[in-house]
Amino acid sequence: MTRVAVFFLGGTISMTGTDGGGAVVRLTGADLLRTPEVEALGIDAEVVDFRAAGSSSLSIADLAELFDAADSAVTNGADAVVIVQGTDTLEETSFLLDLWWRLDAPVVFTGAMRNPGLPGPDGPANLVAALRVSACSEARGLGALVALNDEVHAARFVAKRHTSSVGAFVSPNAGPLGRVEEGTVRFLTSVPRHTPVGTPVRAVRVPLIVTVLDDDGGLFDAVGDCDGLVVAAFGVGHLRPEVAHRAAELAATRPVVLASRTGAGAVHVATYGGPGSESDLVGRGLLPAGTLDPYKARLLLLALLASGQDATEAAAGFTRYVGGAV
Repeated sequence: MTRVAVFFLGGTISMTGTDGGGAVVRLTGADLLRTPEVEALGIDAEVVDFRAAGSSSLSIADLAELFDAADSAVTNGADAVVIVQGTDTLEETSFLLDLWWRLDAPVVFTGAMRNPGLPGPDGPANLVAALRVSACSEARGLGALVALNDEVHAARFVAKRHTSSVGAFVSPNAGPLGRVEEGTVRFLTSVPRHTPVGTPVRAVRVPLIVTVLDDDGGLFDAVGDCDGLVVAAFGVGHLRPEVAHRAAELAATRPVVLASRTGAGAVHVATYGGPGSESDLVGRGLLPAGTLDPYKARLLLLALLASGQDATEAAAGFTRYVGGAV
């Protein structure tokens, strides 16, 4: 029998309504697993009530503790890990665990878009799907996965693209790795694994600045003490010429990543010229994020710096991960 450690962190899947108020976390992991559909799987599911909160309140420290607990569970005999949490930050938490995860055992994230008090809650189906994926031999060695809406996504690519739809999660640059159909997990493709990044040994500050029309660059003045920075630029990687020099000044003393605010497609390095173009910014030291969106680019840079790497090492590690040649 497959043994799966199931960590519950709260979120919509665990929420019920209150008199005169909104939904709040009330259900435990045991409550959610106590269903005929879960019992029919024949999986030995070990409940770990790790947190009981919305995912917007999670911190890097929380996730480092979660990683240690999940790693220990596998070391102590679990065949896989399922992490059940709110969807607000699931695209970020799953990617950060993917950066740290060093084992072949699957770690599968899931949650819900509709709480149990609404018609047609999706949580029960998502939980069953995640358990099926965690017990699937083809999931081994793929790192962190996300199972929602009967789709299986790689944490590296998955993104939340709707506030409330049950189909909110997509992988814009890759599509899903597979689906759960008729009780069977069908993988269609896989993604290469990267060398894991060490877990945090120090606290670092890596802000994210999103550029906007007629940007005055004032936000760059507010991040002068950061350890690293991610800039979500226009299109393939453009900033107003009037503010591009501010990003370049920061890049002279710490890693500054150039991402695209569009959320899909790769940052370019040599298509356009002129002040504020991607070739200008890369030439002045900004690191292209490849196909990583700004949120994931920030977590990669943060993880590298927090692991104890200096600015030069972190910049090199970032470039290796995204596969860019600068």
